[in-house]
Amino acid sequence: MMYQAGLILEGGGMKGLYTAGVIDFFLDRGIEFSSVYGVSAGACSMCSYLSKQRGRARDVCIDYVDRWDYCSIASLVATGDLFNVELNYHLVPERLNPYDFEAFKRYRGKAYSVATDIVSGRPVYFRIRDVKKDMTKIRASASLPLVSRNVRIGRSLYLDGGLSDSIPIQKSIIDGNPRNVVVMTKEMGFVRRRTKGYMLRLAGLRYWNYPKVVELMMRRGEHYNQQVAYVNRLQKSGQAFVIRPRGTVDVGRVEKNPKKLRNLYDRGYADGEACCRELMAFLEKCEKI
Repeated sequence: MMYQAGLILEGGGMKGLYTAGVIDFFLDRGIEFSSVYGVSAGACSMCSYLSKQRGRARDVCIDYVDRWDYCSIASLVATGDLFNVELNYHLVPERLNPYDFEAFKRYRGKAYSVATDIVSGRPVYFRIRDVKKDMTKIRASASLPLVSRNVRIGRSLYLDGGLSDSIPIQKSIIDGNPRNVVVMTKEMGFVRRRTKGYMLRLAGLRYWNYPKVVELMMRRGEHYNQQVAYVNRLQKSGQAFVIRPRGTVDVGRVEKNPKKLRNLYDRGYADGEACCRELMAFLEKCEKI
């Protein structure tokens, strides 16, 4: 069943295994949304959700963690990307864990990958119509600052969407979705701290000709915490339904422990299942498509 509502998928690197569990719960229950907004790792999970490939978002994050060309300092040194582009955006979807490009095309709603224009510092919401053709737009959303190359699309350069819009619920509302489901990878009460000084100094050197990137990194904690407060207000007013981890998440952004990753996936699925009755009550107030 497709509902006239927005689905917001937050990023968080390997914390995205939580999201992978939630979206598999959605797939098992046949829950679809008319608009989906994915940020960073959330954009990658979005693709497997919309092609209805249950378990794929989990598997592509766990099956290759021991390979140097998945995510490693060696990859960063050799290619300029911590998360290896050739493996993650070509070899995996085309050969190792084939992506169902045709199934995605049958999705009746609208999908967006959120990236950051590094010149203007503004978020860009790329409409994803064909994953094969739009793979660079998904990669741009997940290209972490300092450990990724800038991604060129047309005449502009982009990086991680989380820099400028970590939780794009305002964009969804503007697009005509007054009711939204938000899947977050940070637990209730999480407060993002200011970016550490040495990180800002590195950013100043790396992005000396793109000052907006440094500015965004400097203000990221403040901006993120404001967005979370906004989502919490919408949740209290009944305009948003939020699914997020219960208790502390013991998984880093670049986690390599398969057991921890599987456990986080299981937590995501279990949390989706636990709130199913309340979620369906929320969605029943939305128009069905």
